[in-house]
Amino acid sequence: MPELKQLHAGHAPAVLAFELANRAYFAASVSDRGDDFFDRFADRFDALLAEQDAGICAFHVLVDVDGSILGRFNLVDIEDRSAELGYRVAQHVAGRGVATATVRELCRLAASRHGLCTLRAAAAHANVASRKVLTKAGFVPVGPADPADVGGKPGNWYRRDLVLPG
Repeated sequence: MPELKQLHAGHAPAVLAFELANRAYFAASVSDRGDDFFDRFADRFDALLAEQDAGICAFHVLVDVDGSILGRFNLVDIEDRSAELGYRVAQHVAGRGVATATVRELCRLAASRHGLCTLRAAAAHANVASRKVLTKAGFVPVGPADPADVGGKPGNWYRRDLVLPG
């Protein structure tokens, strides 16, 4: 069974393989990361780990039983008990409830492990799958997103209030 794990240095090769294998799939719904992302992957990955160590972000990967990455699920811009959620799943598991289940799990971790009270996420109007994931995971639309926040496309911000453990 796949497991959601906090990102660590040992995940770098599997994350790069995940991004490369799904590049065209992701580019169909969100902005392509560009060649520079792949050319400088090691530097970018190290920067992510530094942001995580500083408590600015919390990066997670959904790891399959064979060690491959099925998805990335991130909490970024952690501040004032709030963060922005971002995620992407591999094409071969899309549409199977993997993203929804993992976003729900990350919402629980955001409250219990990171002490967050609110998550927000932006999704383009055209990204029907992402909007469904957010809605099924308890997020509600709260207003329009700047196109810069959703790959240059029109979209909405979504919000979910979290319950901190008792």
